[in-house]
Amino acid sequence: MRRATGLPVAFGGLLDERPRAPLRIGELSGTSSEVLRGLAIRPGGGLGGRAMALARPCAVTDYPEARHISHEYDEPVAAEGLRSVLAVPVVVRRRVRAVLYGALRTPQPLGDRVLDAAVAAARDMEQALVVRDEVRRGADPASGAGGVRGTGGAVVGVAGGPGAWEAVREAHGELRALVPHIADPGVRDRLLAACGRLASAAGGAAPDGAPGGMPGAAPGGAPVVLAPREVDVLAAVATGATNAEAARRLGLRPETVKGYLRSAMRRLGAHTRLEAVVAARRAGLLP
Repeated sequence: MRRATGLPVAFGGLLDERPRAPLRIGELSGTSSEVLRGLAIRPGGGLGGRAMALARPCAVTDYPEARHISHEYDEPVAAEGLRSVLAVPVVVRRRVRAVLYGALRTPQPLGDRVLDAAVAAARDMEQALVVRDEVRRGADPASGAGGVRGTGGAVVGVAGGPGAWEAVREAHGELRALVPHIADPGVRDRLLAACGRLASAAGGAAPDGAPGGMPGAAPGGAPVVLAPREVDVLAAVATGATNAEAARRLGLRPETVKGYLRSAMRRLGAHTRLEAVVAARRAGLLP
């Protein structure tokens, strides 16, 4: 949020999944204190609560003087010195799952560019949450079952249950993240071959031991070729990582991760991160 909008302060949190539970601020960036951490935001309360209730972005030019929000959170907001604030809900399958905030310490209008960038950050988190939900369920997002789809869409059973596949996918992502840091070409090739065997274990079309970057088969039988770094990024995304988390794992800039992800989506004919993960799994490029 900070990088995309240029705002000096950003914070946010996930909505507790229990009925009528509040959103709790859990992440802070650029703040001067911990006063906002752990703050429980009820739907309709303050700026974030209003964004939650309306399921759309909300902003105020001067928080303490704003008339269209309630003011039960004025004390911690004032303690942090925030004045101009925006709140963007992260909506997954029509349900608000999180709220991202950005703020200035001076009262001034936030333009359309800032708002558009904040909404884009929320959409990135939305897609990451969708993938993370599916990973936790241990199912292929398109199958609705505790298995993964192999070539032609057939569901392949998973020995050990959904949790076993989640462990395989986590291990695959960690191994792919290690590959660029291996100087020895022989060791690097062996590690890529091991990643290929994990990917093809789902019943996909990648040859046994084939490293990422080699062709798999798309659902229609057309070959899919991804660059190694594109597979690395998808492997991280498949575990539910956001672009920023994937960048930290792979030693890349978030903008570079976005570029690889866009390229992979284009090659796979996908429109979202989730579709890209599904397509890569069906092509045998991910477990």
